[in-house]
Amino acid sequence: MEDKKIDIKAFLDADEKKDLLRLLTAGSVDDGKSTLIGRLLFDSKKLYEDQLQALERDSVRVGNAGAGEIDYALLLDGLKAEREEGITIDVAYRYFSTNQRKFIIADTPGHEQYTRNMITGGSTANLAIILVDARAGVITQTRRHTFLVSLLGIKHIVLAVNKMDLVDFSQEVFESIKKEYLALTTQLGIEDVTCFPISAKKGDNVVEKSANTPWYDGPALLNFLETVPIHRDRNMTSFRYPVQYVLRPNLDFRGFCGKIASGVIRKGDEIVALPSMKRSHVKSIVTYEGELEEAFCPQSVTICLEDEIDISRGEMIVKPEDVPNIGRSFETMLVWMDEEKMDRSKQFFLKHNTNTTRANIDSVQYRVDVNTMERLEGRDFKLNEIGCVRITTAKTLFFDSYKDNRATGAFILIDPITNNTSAVGMIIRPLEENETNETAVPTLDLPKLGIAPEHYEAVEKAVAELSRQGLEVKIIK
Repeated sequence: MEDKKIDIKAFLDADEKKDLLRLLTAGSVDDGKSTLIGRLLFDSKKLYEDQLQALERDSVRVGNAGAGEIDYALLLDGLKAEREEGITIDVAYRYFSTNQRKFIIADTPGHEQYTRNMITGGSTANLAIILVDARAGVITQTRRHTFLVSLLGIKHIVLAVNKMDLVDFSQEVFESIKKEYLALTTQLGIEDVTCFPISAKKGDNVVEKSANTPWYDGPALLNFLETVPIHRDRNMTSFRYPVQYVLRPNLDFRGFCGKIASGVIRKGDEIVALPSMKRSHVKSIVTYEGELEEAFCPQSVTICLEDEIDISRGEMIVKPEDVPNIGRSFETMLVWMDEEKMDRSKQFFLKHNTNTTRANIDSVQYRVDVNTMERLEGRDFKLNEIGCVRITTAKTLFFDSYKDNRATGAFILIDPITNNTSAVGMIIRPLEENETNETAVPTLDLPKLGIAPEHYEAVEKAVAELSRQGLEVKIIK
């Protein structure tokens, strides 16, 4: 009996130490995203008896796989509208684990109108599986999803060429799609791309290697997911510690609580507090289990310093040799999440780590056509639109570019009236003083001013005359 207890404890300890892979699936409608995840869960024996019974029952009642076939997509598509239309609408999360690793899978919708849902699902992902129908190849939606994945800074991409059974497992079809897709990812600067020929419905190359693809010498998809290295994805170089709370239980203890956003801190390390620039050394690193000699992201700890320094919530502790950007103005990519159109006259709340401040959108540099990746003329964003803007905050922020540090390069904009999340942003760079002090160009928003389209030409002629006299005016139609 004692041996069994020891075995159980050893098993639980080993399970707790497994690393976690967060991944998302994306693809066009009916490319088989939900079916693929369902097949992963089913073939890896990670479903409970009641889930299997419900799946078999639902497959008969509302399944789309055919008579006597199990519709694995029903494991993910739980909304009534999803089952009726056979599409994914909202992000569905599924958790499972194998002997090697734990997984959290986000099944994201493929429609352009659900771009914000995909951004939400992919915001914490380490890896993205982009599904392609072998019959259709790389299409507009494939390009859009790959662009969004690159925008989110996801470092590992899997191209799953699905429905290979419908093209007789043709190597020529697979190689052609692979070549076209690799050309796209090279253009976007994505380096780690792995391609798989699969059939999610039949299970080929999903959990086990398939005899139908003797020409394919790579691993099965699950084996790859279990072994893909992700420990280097986090920034372990730049120490960033946004202070969340000052802990003062008694006169003898004063610690700064928070979650390490990036990097490593050790007892005795020299630190600098932002924005005061006061220096000190780490006296101790305290956790519920006791003191640590060192801590790293994403641990939540309490840091005690040797000197009494005034630090409060929203401020940051860093190392003096590696200080982030400190400023109030920056250029950023913005994904508009609100049903209400962007209003640049509105002052938003900006939440960046533990810091919240007022912020203004100063200008729209350009919009991106997510289907062609073409840059379009800047104007106020509508729901799901993406582009580059310049923002100024009321309070100083401590930030990095998103490509260097996802933890300190991302933020959200909150509508001060409705409290809705208006947008999410990925910081590109800080703005220089001469860029932020540029004289604002007067803007005529013709629809907002109530000017009818038939009068636009007259307005443009008047503005052209002003331009000849040296006064620049911008027109929004």
